[in-house]
Amino acid sequence: MSPVTSADPAHPPVPRTALVTGAGRGIGRELALALARDGYALGLVGRTRDPLEEVADEVRALGATATVAVADLVQAAQVATAVEHVQAALADHGGIGLLVNNAGVIEHAELPFAADDVEDVWRVVEVNVRGPLLVTHAVLPGMLARGGGRVLNVNSGSGHRALTSYTGYAVSKGALARFTAQLHRQYADAGLRVLDLAPGVVATGMTAAMPVHAGRTRWTPPQEVAELVLAFASGELDALSGRFVRAGADTVASLREHADDIVAADARTLRLATWGPDDPVA
Repeated sequence: MSPVTSADPAHPPVPRTALVTGAGRGIGRELALALARDGYALGLVGRTRDPLEEVADEVRALGATATVAVADLVQAAQVATAVEHVQAALADHGGIGLLVNNAGVIEHAELPFAADDVEDVWRVVEVNVRGPLLVTHAVLPGMLARGGGRVLNVNSGSGHRALTSYTGYAVSKGALARFTAQLHRQYADAGLRVLDLAPGVVATGMTAAMPVHAGRTRWTPPQEVAELVLAFASGELDALSGRFVRAGADTVASLREHADDIVAADARTLRLATWGPDDPVA
């Protein structure tokens, strides 16, 4: 049996296991390997088997357990089958303790909405929102039955601020932020902890193809993203459940130092700004 961490003293320990979506490349691969180095047993899920199997081999070379499940994450039946496969593979380790909703896409072109292909915009919204909804819905019953678990949604500052292009991406990340807050509101008392984590701008195939990053020389190191993920997985950031953190700006130490201030101000969460306490929508 793997060591465990506790989501809350009032709830059972959380298994040191993780399901990572989009684990075959980019940030998903980096997070899977970081979790493996820290002793987590892993389920690796994505659309294409070969890169997932390559990452699984890397995970096993680190001495960790890895199982692969292939699924198109917008197809409910495929997601259910993939999650069932991972749950079975990780049963001896206590089930799925951590879900990392990492898989995501962006528009093919950097255009304002009127000039964009609305079908491509919708493709982005569907993958980035329906995917996490389906995977979380499939994983959540096991977590709740065990008395707790953690869900990490890989988000973006684009979900909190308007962009001059990439409409679908911004809309999808805003929706994902609301989903994070909803999960926290509905299941915190049941032992679930949820976090929005923006990885900053990591050098990946997706970011390399974006004109907005042409000529960029400063990238967020993957290890800074991994440090926040591992801290959340271990319970260090449980006080910030339902909120937003950003690699490259936040550190584990800075978040722990300011956690009370963040919670007291009800900060780092998606909301409607008002003009003051007299605003009728306040």
